[in-house]
Amino acid sequence: MFVEINGAQLNVEVLGPEGAPVLIAHHGGGGIGSLAEPKSTFGPLSDIFQVVVFDARGCGLSEGIPPYSHEQWAADVDGLRKWIGAEKIVIAGGSYGGFISMEYAIRYPDRVNAMILRDTSSDWTNLALAIENARKQTRVKLNWENFDRYWSGNIRDDADLKACWAELIPLYDFEYDPIKSAAQVEAGSYRYEAHNWCFQHNAALYDLKPALPSLTCPTLITVGRADWVTPVSSSETIASLIPNSKLVIFEKSGHAPQSEEPELFQQTMREFLAEVMPQLGALTK
Repeated sequence: MFVEINGAQLNVEVLGPEGAPVLIAHHGGGGIGSLAEPKSTFGPLSDIFQVVVFDARGCGLSEGIPPYSHEQWAADVDGLRKWIGAEKIVIAGGSYGGFISMEYAIRYPDRVNAMILRDTSSDWTNLALAIENARKQTRVKLNWENFDRYWSGNIRDDADLKACWAELIPLYDFEYDPIKSAAQVEAGSYRYEAHNWCFQHNAALYDLKPALPSLTCPTLITVGRADWVTPVSSSETIASLIPNSKLVIFEKSGHAPQSEEPELFQQTMREFLAEVMPQLGALTK
């Protein structure tokens, strides 16, 4: 369905029973993200939550009305919270969605019951580590001009974004499966304006480290051991700064433990939620 939030028509899906606690999940990827990823990751929790997934403005099928700033995307999450009628929510997100989840928890602390993060970073220093990791890897040969255009937000159009992403995607999994990666590229959503905004406008301003110690919400931080783009050290930094946090490292995953070790990932989330939201009772098990 399409819902007008803060002046933009957003593509939204709601999973789970009305009246259940609400979890809102933000997809990763900036302009290459859509609700498909958080639906797959957090949708299984719809037995105990109303799970809200959506295409952020400028992404997927949602209307492209700038700005595509972290502040605006966090405000849109709060708009969805109001629309669904929840006083407080569990906020969740992976990769770039983790950026927005932390932004939301900082800007709207009284609205957060708990937070779940996956393979993310609290500032932009992960990019330097990612470049180093990309240069060291021997899995595929990269076109460094395209690599630099991608990470600096100098993409020409949606087709160019898809082509650049196709070159990068082999780096993301613990074990590279070219057929699987090609299928993921074809199934993706590509919105170059939002992508470019992330790197031309948001990157220089992104540093949440000073604000993270103020968070009081219980936080689960998950990361794949072989994540090349937001490596384990990025999650360790977040865990060191958020007081009530738990870090779980998935040993046989890259950037996507939710799909590379799915049973363990779901178990980890449910155990965390059972601990921090005991009112859910046996349903989390």
